[in-house]
Order: sequence, then structure tokens, then C-alpha cells
Amino acid sequence: MDLHIPYQQIRKRECDFIVEYRFFSSHEGGRKIGNPMQGYRSDFMYPDDENEKQLWMIWPEFLDENNNIILDKSFRVPDSGKALMWLVNENLLELHRGRIKIGLKAFFMEGPHKIAECEVIQIVNPKLK
Repeated sequence: MDLHIPYQQIRKRECDFIVEYRFFSSHEGGRKIGNPMQGYRSDFMYPDDENEKQLWMIWPEFLDENNNIILDKSFRVPDSGKALMWLVNENLLELHRGRIKIGLKAFFMEGPHKIAECEVIQIVNPKLK
């Protein structure tokens, strides 16, 4: 079994925020090959950035139904659930501070394609508050 190393262990800090997500079906314009595996590095798009197609490196780390990090990288993540979100470029924290709020609805992106919708349910990093 190929194991995912939790980002908290790699980055030596907690995640930045938590979302509830839902992958779009292929009929809704989502992925044609099924859901990704843990370790998937989609981009993140705020709804306000849709016209410019501005994308951000904010990666999801998917949780199982018991809110544990999914460690098996061969397992496709659920259609919907919760994910820890990680700002990859911590130098942009100030930019994101005014934008990431509880209730924010945003998207996981693959290039210009929306493949999932998400809603911020918890802010973990106190520097984002």
C-alpha cells in the first residue's frame, strides 16, 4: 500500500482551513476518470476570480467519514466530504486573509475546469482570522 504522509508532518504546522467539498459528476463537467486519490494537488479558485481565471495553490488533504486523514493513496476519495486546506505559498497569507471566511464558496480546479465545489467551514490558521 502506498501511504500518504500527512502535510502537517511535512510542513510542521496545522492546516489553514477546512472545507466541505463535492466533486462534480462528469455530466456536470467534472472529471471523466473518477475522483482523485489522496495527494491530489488541484488549484483553488475564489468565485470573485472567475472572470480572470485566477488560480491559487491551495491544496486539499481529504478526510474520511471519521474526520481522519485518508492515508491510502490507492483509494479514490469520496464524492463529497471534508478536506483540510493548505496554502502552499505561505508568503501570500496576507492576500488570502481578507478572502477566506467561513461560508465562502469556492472551487477545486484542474486548469480552467471546475471539478469540485467547496465551502469553508472552519478557519484553523489564526493568521487568516
